Amino acid sequence: MLKPLGDRILVEIIEENEQKTAGGLYVPDTAKEKSQRGRVVAVGSGKTLDNGTKVPVEVKSGDTVYFAKYGGTEVSLDGKNYSILSERDILAIVE
Repeated sequence: MLKPLGDRILVEIIEENEQKTAGGLYVPDTAKEKSQRGRVVAVGSGKTLDNGTKVPVEVKSGDTVYFAKYGGTEVSLDGKNYSILSERDILAIVE
């Protein structure tokens, strides 16, 4: 497994189920947009400020989050898709 550093977060991307248009047509995989929702798998230790203070990450493992469309770095591990994001790329936690 990967261990994120600093304020980075490892998110398992939640793939959206098949998409259908309002007219009933199915959208092929090649035309689908990348999912912006995922489950937090691991978090780093937090951001270190200039004065040396460590600010912990606001999300925790198990949280479902929405993240910036073009944020982070995508990686594949054991057949699953992940994104390594900075905390600033996390837009919201689903409660």
